[in-house]
Amino acid sequence: MKKEIKVLLVEDDSNLGSITSDYLKAKGFNCTWEINGELGYREFVKNQYDIVILDVMMPIKDGFSTAKDIRGIDKKVPIIFLTAKSMKEDTLKGFEIGADDYMTKPFNMEELTARINAILKRVSLDSESHFDDIKIGKLTFNPKMQILSKDDFSVSLTTKESDLLILLYKNKNDILERDHALKAIWGDDNYFNGRSMDVYIAKLRKYLKHDEQIQIINVHGRGFKLLT
Repeated sequence: MKKEIKVLLVEDDSNLGSITSDYLKAKGFNCTWEINGELGYREFVKNQYDIVILDVMMPIKDGFSTAKDIRGIDKKVPIIFLTAKSMKEDTLKGFEIGADDYMTKPFNMEELTARINAILKRVSLDSESHFDDIKIGKLTFNPKMQILSKDDFSVSLTTKESDLLILLYKNKNDILERDHALKAIWGDDNYFNGRSMDVYIAKLRKYLKHDEQIQIINVHGRGFKLLT
C-alpha cells in the first residue's frame, strides 16, 4: 500500500493557502496548512513531514527564519519557497539556507505538484520517513506508543524523551544543534532547560545501551550526535 505523502504548507494569504491546500489534498497529498512561520514551525516539531512549502513574506516569523529553525532540527526534509518577489538576492538567500526549490507567485498548481513529486523522487523517501516504527540499530521505537524495545527489553518514554529521540534520529550521524533542540522541545534555550535536556540525554543513553553499537556523543560547543 502506497504511503501518504505529508506536506506542510505555511502561507499567510488565506485565499492562496486554502486553494493550494485543497488542490494538494485533491491530488492525494496529506496537507496541513498553517498561516504563519511560528505556527508552521510548531507544527513541524509536533509531527513528521515529507516536504515543507514556505511562503517567504509572512508576519510573526518569515519563511527564511522558519526554514533556518527547521534546518536546525532536520537537515534533510525538502523545502520549497514561495514568494511574490523575483529578486535574485531572495533566491540566493533561499538556496543558502537549504531550499530545494523556489517558485514565484503567481504559480501554476500543476507545476507545484510536479516539482513536489520531482523533489520527493530525487531524495528517495523510504518508509522510515513516515515514522511508523523507527529502527535504531537493533532497537525499535514506536513514536505513537512512545515505546522503545528490543527482544525482552521494553521501556515507555516520556513525551520529551520521545521528541528528543526523534530529533536525534532525524539527524542520525549528523549534529543536532543544542539550541535548536531546546527551542524545538522546550521552547527556550535557557540554562535550566539546558540542564533538563542533559538529564534526558543521559536517560536515552541508558536505554540505548541495549544495543552496544548505538551511541549519543557530545559535540563540544554545538550539540549531540546519534551514531548508528
